[in-house]
Amino acid sequence: MRVTILGTAILLALLAWPAPASAQIDFSGEWMPVRSMDNTEDPWIGDWVGLPLNDIGLARAEAWNPSLLSLPEYQCRPHGWAYIYRGPTLLRISKAVDPFSRQIVSYEPEWHQSTNMPVYLDGRDHPPEESAHTWGGFSTARWEGDMLRITTTHLKEDYIRRNGAMVSDEAKVTTWWIRRGDYLTWINIVHDPNYLSAPLIRSAEYRLAVNSLVPAHPCTATYEGLEKGRVMHYLPGENSFIKDLRQRYGIPNNLPTAGAETMYPEFKKKLGESDWSRGSKSHER
Repeated sequence: MRVTILGTAILLALLAWPAPASAQIDFSGEWMPVRSMDNTEDPWIGDWVGLPLNDIGLARAEAWNPSLLSLPEYQCRPHGWAYIYRGPTLLRISKAVDPFSRQIVSYEPEWHQSTNMPVYLDGRDHPPEESAHTWGGFSTARWEGDMLRITTTHLKEDYIRRNGAMVSDEAKVTTWWIRRGDYLTWINIVHDPNYLSAPLIRSAEYRLAVNSLVPAHPCTATYEGLEKGRVMHYLPGENSFIKDLRQRYGIPNNLPTAGAETMYPEFKKKLGESDWSRGSKSHER
C-alpha cells in the first residue's frame, strides 16, 4: 500500500508540474494579413481621429509634411514595432531553439518592410535605458495561459499612423499574440509619456498561409530634387490638409481632430449634434 500511495503521489506531482514554454501554442509559420476597415496604409493627411494624441503629439503630427518621404533618409526607412503589424505585407515567425535544452529561446518575426528583432522567451532582462534604440526595439515575452505577452522597449520614434502621428523613443509597447487555429490576433497597447494622453490599443489579424514567401526588400535611396538643406515641415496653423479633412468628415472647428476624446462613441454623437452637421443635413434636404 505504501508503494501504491508513493506512486500516486509521484503521478500527481508530475501532472501538476508546469509545462515548458515549448509545449504552449506555436506561433511559427507564414501568415498573411487579413485586411480590416480601420487598417489602411494610406490614411488622409490630418486624419488622427481615434488616436489619443496630447497637445505635443498633435503639434508633432500637424508639422508633418508628406514630402519627407522623398528625402533619401526616409526612402529606405523601415516601419517599427509600434506600426509594422498593421502593414499589408506577409509575416513570417520563425523560432530559435536551444540545441541542448530544446527550449524555444526566441520567436523572430519578419516582414517585407522588415524590422527583424527577436522576441526573447528565456527570461533575460531588458538592457539599461541608455542602450541603443532600434526600429524593432528590445522584446521579452512570457506566457499567460495560451497567450504570449510581449513587452517592447528601446524603440526609435515611429509612426502609429502613416500620416505624421508618431510615438516618441520613450514609448513602451505591450503586445499579445493569440492563436485560434489558422488565425493569429495581434494586439498592441502603446504607452508614450510624450505624445499620447492615454494608451493606444489596436489589433490586427493574420491567417496562416503555408509555404508563403516573404520577399527580399532591397532599397537604394536616391536624391529626388528637393531643395537641399530644407527640412520639410509645416509651421503651426499652416497645414491646409487639416481644413480639407474637417470638410470631408464634417468636423466643425470647435471639435478636435485627434485626442483621447475622439476614441469614444460620445464623439460621434457630438458630430451629429454640431451646427455644421445640422446645416449639412438641411442642405441635403
